[in-house]
Amino acid sequence: MRISASVALVLTTAVAFAPRPATAAYNLPWCAQYYDSNITSCAFTSYQQCMATISGIGGLCIQNFRYASHPPYAEPRRAKPRRDSSYH
Repeated sequence: MRISASVALVLTTAVAFAPRPATAAYNLPWCAQYYDSNITSCAFTSYQQCMATISGIGGLCIQNFRYASHPPYAEPRRAKPRRDSSYH
């Protein structure tokens, strides 16, 4: 029993610290579509920044249609005042 618990602990630790592939979590206003591959990167804040990145590599800069310029704002809910019938 102790051996199986130790093996499970070692395997869980190994999985937790295993290297993972990098994921792009960018959703900025400008995207670069590279000509040599089917890769799109939406990691650019300006058109000029995108163009500077693809210069010499080859590609196309387009606006990101998924980019929300202003995040949705949720108005905080306000509690309605209660009327107490004992005071009337």
